[in-house]
Amino acid sequence: MTRPLRIGVLGCADIARRRMLPAFAAHPGTEPVAVASRDRARAAALAEEYGCRAVHGYAELLADDAVDAVYVPLPPALHEEWTETALRAGKHVLAEKPLTLDPVRTAALAALARERGLALMENVMFVHHPQHTAVRELVAKGAIGEPRAFHAVFTLPRRQAGDIRLRPELGGGALWDAGVYPVRAALHLLGPELRVVGATVSRGPGDAVDTAGAALARTPGGVGVQLSFGLDHAYRNFYEIWGTEGTITVDRAFTPPAGHRPVLRLTGPAGSGTVDLAPADQVAATVGAFVAAVRAGASLDADALRQAQLLEEIRHLAG
Repeated sequence: MTRPLRIGVLGCADIARRRMLPAFAAHPGTEPVAVASRDRARAAALAEEYGCRAVHGYAELLADDAVDAVYVPLPPALHEEWTETALRAGKHVLAEKPLTLDPVRTAALAALARERGLALMENVMFVHHPQHTAVRELVAKGAIGEPRAFHAVFTLPRRQAGDIRLRPELGGGALWDAGVYPVRAALHLLGPELRVVGATVSRGPGDAVDTAGAALARTPGGVGVQLSFGLDHAYRNFYEIWGTEGTITVDRAFTPPAGHRPVLRLTGPAGSGTVDLAPADQVAATVGAFVAAVRAGASLDADALRQAQLLEEIRHLAG
């Protein structure tokens, strides 16, 4: 029997505490063995919850031969540095999104992982939820006719001053934090030939980063795409596909809790109704996908690379 993948965590970020460490501990294919922090007390407190070692500093964890793979939940501006360092230390890597702030650097990390036979995965969890497979299947069988338009929104209320999402030196801003979701949804459902044709981002008074943004895109087949994102908004979390004969709407599209029962709202030639789906834990599914990538020696998937390019197109067009 293959032993569990031994996971080290770089930092004590909220997503590590609330989502990923519980998932690593619960999954039969992974075992959290170490937590690193520059703050000894924080590392010790978090490590104690999972019966694993506390390590002072990220470099010390990466030098540990008892760690097979690392999870990187650091601020976006630090993802590239510590992902590269981990790969050079021979560790498989699951890193929070965005993997880097530059598509050229994302491609370079993918190449490094391939050269070293290591798995590299960006932690975009929602793509592993089966509700999106259900949407693809409905579209493929013509439930809404031919797709003509796609609209996706992910917006969040403002965080407290000093939050990393509002700090430019840490890679903050609406595009990097919230924009990844609608961009990846469009890519996931419409394919890699998507092209951005216009974009805008804006800042609130006194903000050092963008707190709102939108992009227009299209597919070669003429599907129009509207993407909205923000960090100073009422909470919205959905996407909708319009076709020649109907629509599919998905609420709680990006961050459904494990117990949430997805309900797809469908209109079509037969009228309006819903498609009720079973609950699914996308965090557990993501951990399973990472384990599978490690076992297969898979490098970064093509959608993650294309996502990085699309985010750069939006940044460039928004000025």
